[in-house]
Amino acid sequence: MDLQKLFSLEGRVALVTGGSKNLGRHMAEGFIAAGAKVYINSRKADACEATAAELGPNCIPLPMDVSSVEGCKALAAALAEREPKLDILVNNAGAAWGAPFEEFPEAGWDKVMDLNVKGPFFLTQALYPLLKAAATKAHPAKVINIGSIDGIRLNPWETYSYHASKSAILYLTKRMAARLVQDQINVTAIAPGAFASDMNRAARDHADAVAGNIPNKRIGVAEDMAAAAIYLASDAGNYVVGDTITVDGGVAHANIGSPSIDA
Repeated sequence: MDLQKLFSLEGRVALVTGGSKNLGRHMAEGFIAAGAKVYINSRKADACEATAAELGPNCIPLPMDVSSVEGCKALAAALAEREPKLDILVNNAGAAWGAPFEEFPEAGWDKVMDLNVKGPFFLTQALYPLLKAAATKAHPAKVINIGSIDGIRLNPWETYSYHASKSAILYLTKRMAARLVQDQINVTAIAPGAFASDMNRAARDHADAVAGNIPNKRIGVAEDMAAAAIYLASDAGNYVVGDTITVDGGVAHANIGSPSIDA
């Protein structure tokens, strides 16, 4: 058994949405280290281009807004001009919104649901021909949806559309997987816990306090997210279909108490 080959992404092409920072950047950097050519997408062109410059020649920026069907189609068309196939798609772009129940706005509902649920579905649909072109029985194409442990258990904050969207994407992963496995495209998900990010400012700014509520007593680091994504994207994960890997230090499934963290 050649473990180096099993986990290698040599010669593969990946697209990571929300890839300019935080979890998306961690996964993009991991894919590049494993040998892949990685396209990163974000709404802000300057951030996308800056990250690509930092990650090197195997990282290519493709800025686009994937919260609309038109944006998803535009991104797919831009990639199709550059590549004949796509081995790995990571639907990572996301948003959150918090407000009291009696004040929660429609804008906060629509923004989050559009980016966190509608975007992954319609981007995968738009990229279906490129994914199918890459897929074989020996080397399935991979779609990895990024959810959250907030799709599995509650956090203490009133993030109504975020909770709903992250629960939805985990179940949508199963339904997409059931259809796309017929074309040798494996759909899976990752549910991260507390990682330092712009969205999770508690973990970013108060890491020690947040870590105290996590069973293994630390927040997530870049390697944790990259390793899970590489496993699913590589041949090591070829027999994983429709499932969600929880990467949270035990919060969702090994915690007796009720931690006060936001993921």
